[in-house]
Amino acid sequence: MSRDVTSEVESSISGRHLLVEIEQVKQLKYRYLRTLDLKRWDEFAEVFVPEATGDYGEGLSFGSRDEIVGFMRDSLGPRMITLHHCHHPEICVEGDRATGVWYLEDKVLMPEHRLVLEGAAFYEDRYLRTDDGWRIEHTGYRRTYEVTMSMNDVPSYNLRIGAAYE
Repeated sequence: MSRDVTSEVESSISGRHLLVEIEQVKQLKYRYLRTLDLKRWDEFAEVFVPEATGDYGEGLSFGSRDEIVGFMRDSLGPRMITLHHCHHPEICVEGDRATGVWYLEDKVLMPEHRLVLEGAAFYEDRYLRTDDGWRIEHTGYRRTYEVTMSMNDVPSYNLRIGAAYE
């Protein structure tokens, strides 16, 4: 039985290339989360193609990058603290397109309203390779749960906003 060394080498190279592509998509999603939480709106806009769409459920659908960024900027003011964690990615790359399913855990602290929102969801994203690298073509999630509570319910709750928001 002879081994086809050329096929093994090509398979190994294409496998490594695929892992690099997947890592680039992961870094794009991480950049989406970081720039969202730090409210770096110009950088946040750069993760999307101009015609990107978004669907965050409950009537929160958007038809362009500008609509997505505008909504986030208007809704997540400078005194609202957000924490978005995505993990367990399932990424499929096919040529210049990719899809990703991510498990989201998020928390939103609203000190002006003395509220905390926590939840989880599954993101379903589509990505497009551009001349500038991978960009988000569509993003959105479906909630598994969402809970709100008053900061007043925990008498010792003391929020101090960190330097990352300065």
